[in-house]
Amino acid sequence: MSSELDAEGWLAGARRVPSPNCGARPAGQAVKLIVIHAISLPPDEFGGGDIERLFTNCLDPAAHPYYLAIHALRVSAHFLIRREGDIEQFVPCGLRAWHAGVSSWRGTACCNDFSIGIELEGSDTSPFDTPQYAALARLIGILRKHYPVEAIVGHADIAPGRKTDPGPFFDWAHLDRLLAQNET
Repeated sequence: MSSELDAEGWLAGARRVPSPNCGARPAGQAVKLIVIHAISLPPDEFGGGDIERLFTNCLDPAAHPYYLAIHALRVSAHFLIRREGDIEQFVPCGLRAWHAGVSSWRGTACCNDFSIGIELEGSDTSPFDTPQYAALARLIGILRKHYPVEAIVGHADIAPGRKTDPGPFFDWAHLDRLLAQNET
């Protein structure tokens, strides 16, 4: 993975899958927050293209019973980190991805306006894989070089009571150690 973002905020080396579920950030709004999410489609199953189909509005509601309830959602994230550590990018960092929904951080609502959303392929019921943490730490390091990031939070932190991800198996201490190693 290259250490650079282009002028629009596309990461060199990431697989690009443009999502229509994005928009302009408010004028003068800087990226200051990274939000970590977890997603698996179908729930608790990994691999396949259904996350990509959800983020590009192509999810077939007949493909799985769960999809009937979510296929019409218009959501996205900037990045998805697969179990093997591969990174897909759906929205350039210069735009607002629709990942946080109803949310608030330090008294400011609408976290999509000032955050970058990173989905990890995972769930609340199983640990994340080592390559995901390594890719996440590298990606956060790159983002910190380009944006005045003040905090890294989970979706549950900005939407308490509504969201639980990245869930109880996400190892925040391990991520902190990797970030510290990358800074030296």
